[in-house]
Amino acid sequence: MHSSHSQHLAQLSKLAAAISLAVFANPVMATDSNEPTIEHIQVEGQRQPVGMAQQLLASELQAQVAATSDTAALLNAFAGVSVNQTGAVSSLPMIRGLADDRLRIKVDGMDLIAACPNHMNPPLSYMAPSDVGQLSVFAGVTPVSVGGDSIGGTIISESKAAEFSDQAETTAELGGFYRSNNQARGSHLKVSHSSAALYASYSGNWSKGNNYTAAANFKTLNATGRPGETLPLDEVGSSAYETQNHQLRFAYKTAADLIELQLGYQNMPIQLYPNQRMDLLNNEQQRINLSWQRTTAWGQWQSRIYQEKVEHVMDFGPDRQFWYGSNAMGGQACAPIRFHGDPAGTCAAGMPMHSDSTNRGLSLNVEMTFLAHSTIRLGSELQQFSLDDYWPASGGGMGPGTFLNINNGRRDRSAVFAEHELTLTPDWLLLYGVRVERVTRNADEVQGYDTSASAMGMQVPNAAAFNQAERKQRDTNLDITALTRYQLTDNMRVELALAQKMRSANLYEAYPWSFWPMAASMNNLVGDGNGYVGNMALAPEKAHTVSASLAWQSKDKQQQVIITPYYTDVQDYIDAVAANSSWLASQFNVLQYQNQRAKLRGIDLSAETTLANNNSGQWQLKALFSYIDARNTDTNAGLHNVQPLHGKLTLNHTLAGWENSLEWQISKNKNRVSTIRGEPTTAGYALLNAQFSHSWQSLRLDVGVENLLDKFYYLPQGGVYTGQGMTMSLNGIPFGIGVPGMGRTVYAGFNYTF
Repeated sequence: MHSSHSQHLAQLSKLAAAISLAVFANPVMATDSNEPTIEHIQVEGQRQPVGMAQQLLASELQAQVAATSDTAALLNAFAGVSVNQTGAVSSLPMIRGLADDRLRIKVDGMDLIAACPNHMNPPLSYMAPSDVGQLSVFAGVTPVSVGGDSIGGTIISESKAAEFSDQAETTAELGGFYRSNNQARGSHLKVSHSSAALYASYSGNWSKGNNYTAAANFKTLNATGRPGETLPLDEVGSSAYETQNHQLRFAYKTAADLIELQLGYQNMPIQLYPNQRMDLLNNEQQRINLSWQRTTAWGQWQSRIYQEKVEHVMDFGPDRQFWYGSNAMGGQACAPIRFHGDPAGTCAAGMPMHSDSTNRGLSLNVEMTFLAHSTIRLGSELQQFSLDDYWPASGGGMGPGTFLNINNGRRDRSAVFAEHELTLTPDWLLLYGVRVERVTRNADEVQGYDTSASAMGMQVPNAAAFNQAERKQRDTNLDITALTRYQLTDNMRVELALAQKMRSANLYEAYPWSFWPMAASMNNLVGDGNGYVGNMALAPEKAHTVSASLAWQSKDKQQQVIITPYYTDVQDYIDAVAANSSWLASQFNVLQYQNQRAKLRGIDLSAETTLANNNSGQWQLKALFSYIDARNTDTNAGLHNVQPLHGKLTLNHTLAGWENSLEWQISKNKNRVSTIRGEPTTAGYALLNAQFSHSWQSLRLDVGVENLLDKFYYLPQGGVYTGQGMTMSLNGIPFGIGVPGMGRTVYAGFNYTF
């Protein structure tokens, strides 16, 4: 079950060594002796195509560090981007109606992968907001140099850059925060030492919070299924968390080369989930990330090799029933566990679930610039991902063996790409590229808790059918991108983009095999309360996207407007169908992944204007609005967890160290929902948020209020509330309750550098 990939690692190491030797030994790569010394290098992965991404720097994100512990929430600052709320630090980003593994998410150049049947450890959960140096979003039509194995776009999150100084110096940064609603508190520390050629740093952060409360009661039951324990009717059960991250970085540079090593570690002892039936009770990640970059007179070389190991454990947290069985009704303690005999006398002690994964990657990219107007990017990538998802016996019907949900699952990718960025005239830019990927996936034979003929839940025949099927699948995916941008006037720019993007199914869409409702309900990537069964025969999703953009800016650059309509047609979209004939409305059901067809069309609008700039300070008004119509064209139902028409207006004020803002966040009612999943509708709402900051030379203070008017609302992308009670039973909890948003919370934070 736990296969070794040492041979694969050895192959990766040999390939990396060969690449490095070839590059350093190549006389063509030698540095020109007249080339100027590089004073500051920021590692950002392959250089991004000019102007193709929306970007935010650490200085622009600083005010949000005190307001949230969820790095994904920072993406709400981008047009067309929203988040599917899950755990407190693990929300899933969505770009124009496409989320999770439909996006490529890179963290410090690494393609990280969620290793959990509920995707509780997505890539951005491994970087705290205080560590973010730059966030970049490529929406929709993504250049092939930063895309791949995704159809919705690319998100690149990078740590604060390594900085070098002419003289040796040591600096430190200390910060902390507190939030009133869920008593969340946290701190972060960074210490760095730099010289002309060397850089070393340590950064660490810790954050913890309790369950949060909504602005009003939203449920009728307060029972948790544990003797003597209840929850208030306005408390969102299973929303507490605790996490810590640590990172060591070492960098060495010469006039042309930069070598950087990052060592990372995360320990998350608990993160409860209000829209999943399980809770994260331990997540430990270890990662190593080695990169090399050479800058020459004609371009740049870059290579990277990394490895990530994750050990992930789930079970029932304190807000859910722990003992199951006839003697556990009403939350009473169970009789001693027995594996055989009369089922009426047996009990199950929770449901331990383990996911162990290893993720290895290697990349080599080159960028060449010719005559200052033509840039060619070439690259190759290799990724190997292995996963064991297994559930040890807990007694009663869960035993005597171990349930193998995914046994030695493998998903390997190899890719090559070529991209050309060409400035045809000073006003006309053209970018086009092709990317080819090979994706293979496989898994070994499985078994249920019980391999005897009397095993409940059809475990034996379901496992036998899976084991006899062809489990190895190979996909060849082709991405094509073409984009042109033309400066119509000094104040107006137009852009047109076309793309074909492809993505292969992930392991949790392909290999979960049990139709037993209890087991199926533990496999759920979308937080809708249903159970899911995989489909080994899933074809790759193929998305064709066309988008246009019109940008206008006033002559004095005090006003600007950007409007971007788009249309995406997805063939073989991976959605859900009833897994058997017992599907019923108004209850949770067992569903199975199936290729269908989807269409998404929408428009994004961003605008800003300077209202005044005088002795009272600078006053600026910003607006973001997004509309999307996303539907499954086979059923004409809505796609799951898509945000309805929404936007925000922000009034910003700056004066002599002060940065203040008043934000009005609005959302229309949500009526187009996923029928097969029983997705609830949500009412429209408007929220008011306020934030005040003051900065001195070394100190910054932030104070703010979220949901200032204490408005009650349901999260349009929050899924279904399953945060308390008998969650192991498919329909042992109320159906159709949404997850409410947080009530009023006051927060404060500080950041001190020395």
